[in-house]
Amino acid sequence: MTYCYDGSWNGLLSVVFESFRLLTPASNIVPTDIFQPGLFEIPFTVETNDAHAKRVLKGVEKKCGKKGTDLIYQCFLSEQPGIEIKIHHFIRTAMKASENVLHNYRDDTVLQLHKIKKMIGREVHRMHAFVRFQETKDGMLVALINPDFNVLPLSGKHFVDRYPALHWLIYDTKRHYGWHYDQHQSRFITLTEKQHEYLSADLLTNSETDYQALWQTYFKKTDIPERRNMKLHMQHVPKRYWKFLVEKWEV
Repeated sequence: MTYCYDGSWNGLLSVVFESFRLLTPASNIVPTDIFQPGLFEIPFTVETNDAHAKRVLKGVEKKCGKKGTDLIYQCFLSEQPGIEIKIHHFIRTAMKASENVLHNYRDDTVLQLHKIKKMIGREVHRMHAFVRFQETKDGMLVALINPDFNVLPLSGKHFVDRYPALHWLIYDTKRHYGWHYDQHQSRFITLTEKQHEYLSADLLTNSETDYQALWQTYFKKTDIPERRNMKLHMQHVPKRYWKFLVEKWEV
């Protein structure tokens, strides 16, 4: 059976719950907004039920521990095509097994999920390294990101712990939501208008633009063209991040 859901984490877990309740495993799980039905295909739409989702997570944790729930949640954030059916398979396998299947790499789906988790971990690490805050005229530090995976939910706590005395916003321009911290509490927010991948100079303080120019000049002057190794450099700092790095902008 093909199941449709609202695209949320709890929505996916609700689908898993329904597949157990109906005794009908999923052949496909697709967010409602991107589902394209076949000629004779009639999907079963599942409404998100937080209580059902909680029961599924509790069951996975009982079978695989906290690492099991972390694995499937992080893989869900990868947004990889078909990730829903992989998570569905993992949960059903875990529920039926007499042993913990978390590291059963003989199962191809389990192996694929662990590979995806490693990719997610690398992206989170890059977010920690490549986020660049800019000070706006309203006194807030703003950083724009556009990661390959939806890693903001996995990165926000790092910045709360690192900058507890600052007022900041990290905004994902690809997924159109951000993590806002006001020195007291943090929360996810969505702007009414889509944010571009840059902040206009009109929004920034004069000191911010001055510091940016100073840093760009320093970066340029300390560069030694004869010692450049662009292949190695791009391995550590992929080019897709350059648009968010002040030192990579033209002086």
